[in-house]
Amino acid sequence: MSAEVAVAPERPASTRLLLIVLSSAVFVSVLNSSMVNVVVPDIGAEFGAAQAQVGWVITSFLLAYAISIPLYGRMSDIYSIRSLYVFGLVTFAVGSLLSALAPNLGFLVFGRIVQAVGGAAIPALGTVAVTKALAPGERGAALGLITSSVGVGAAIGPVVGGIVGEFASWHYLFIGSMLLALVLIPLSLKVIPRGDRVAGSSFDVAGGVLLGLTAGLFLFGITQGQVSGFSSAVTLGSFVGAALAGIGFYLRITTARDPFVTPSLFANSGYVLAIGVGFFAMLGNVASLVMVPLLVTGVNGLSAGLAGLVLSPGAIALALLSPKTGRLSDTIGVKAPIIIGVGAMLASTLFLSSFGAGASPIVVSIGMMGIGIGFAFVSPSAVNAAANALSSESEHEIGAGLGIFQGAFFLGGGTGPAIIGAFLAARQESGSPAINPLYPLSAPAFSDAFFAISLSLAVSLAGAFFLKNRAAKG
Repeated sequence: MSAEVAVAPERPASTRLLLIVLSSAVFVSVLNSSMVNVVVPDIGAEFGAAQAQVGWVITSFLLAYAISIPLYGRMSDIYSIRSLYVFGLVTFAVGSLLSALAPNLGFLVFGRIVQAVGGAAIPALGTVAVTKALAPGERGAALGLITSSVGVGAAIGPVVGGIVGEFASWHYLFIGSMLLALVLIPLSLKVIPRGDRVAGSSFDVAGGVLLGLTAGLFLFGITQGQVSGFSSAVTLGSFVGAALAGIGFYLRITTARDPFVTPSLFANSGYVLAIGVGFFAMLGNVASLVMVPLLVTGVNGLSAGLAGLVLSPGAIALALLSPKTGRLSDTIGVKAPIIIGVGAMLASTLFLSSFGAGASPIVVSIGMMGIGIGFAFVSPSAVNAAANALSSESEHEIGAGLGIFQGAFFLGGGTGPAIIGAFLAARQESGSPAINPLYPLSAPAFSDAFFAISLSLAVSLAGAFFLKNRAAKG
């Protein structure tokens, strides 16, 4: 392997301004996704596209995002973080402009791909910037502040998308995303640490492509499984392709002179465990966020706007609590906050499975508040757990490691809605009684969906008990 030159951490000129910029960028990214999801039916109507066709507005973004996140993480170990981050924002702005001007569905899908390639830099490099620029004892609070912007964006996005879609046009949503990104570019140039290129290192293109194909084909198989069934040729072919790409990636990193990551990264048990805990927690979180609107619109008859209000308490709880819970993981260690958080999420999904599906939207909103509170404990603490594990055993691969962690986190979010959605459809078609023996209401398929989500969270909770309870030391 090529020789590597250690580079001392570059302290930002203003930690507060750095966190404001990183949090604002995450807010813009989440806002972009959540508000666009609301207007997909309007886009389909304008272009005369079928549901399967217009679905590519979402799917193309998810695929490009999943492929790009780990690539940015690895590049941050070699190239300037500031340059990569600004490149991401510029590309995101260009993709937003292309999407806003799209004359047809194909052009819009292309614009969304460009948008995703740029937008993936925001979570990947934001976490790396915090980890590399701040001392371990300061990371949890910073990561919690960034996570809080996820809750704000998730709460505001559907409202903004609904208002703009109703009174103007979905095109203006992308114009708004572009303008927000342009504002962040000069601020990023000012506050994000430069992180000069590390001499003697090179980017393993083949390894990066194989890792990207593994993630992209896996997510494509999941999304196609929801549409055409998990036994369809396209779905199975995607999973086979993902498995072959994953094998190719492993062979590459064990034989290449300067691999994308070293095999020792995956021998870091604390890091791998943090990935698993984060994946299943994110799966449960996003699946719940998707199931609840389907529940309250389909069973309770609420409008899309009112469905967004049902989600708001959970998003607000996430925004308010994340900075505090992140700081907690710095002081008492990562294990207890993650166990508390996943435990709260598990209790909430079991509550929704037993008493929420088909009940008053207020009851459902209470359950979602519990999920938001729980995820506020989990998200910054899980990232902190991964960062701490990398700092102690794989410090030279922090960027690549956090990029893979963020990619797995995102894959969990993409996997959950597709798997649980397919399970929901199958249970609705069967008309069988609820699996949960405590369920007394008349929407058994949704009860089963939340019960299945609970199983994912139970896996995450079991893994959390084996995490190293490492409190960061400044």
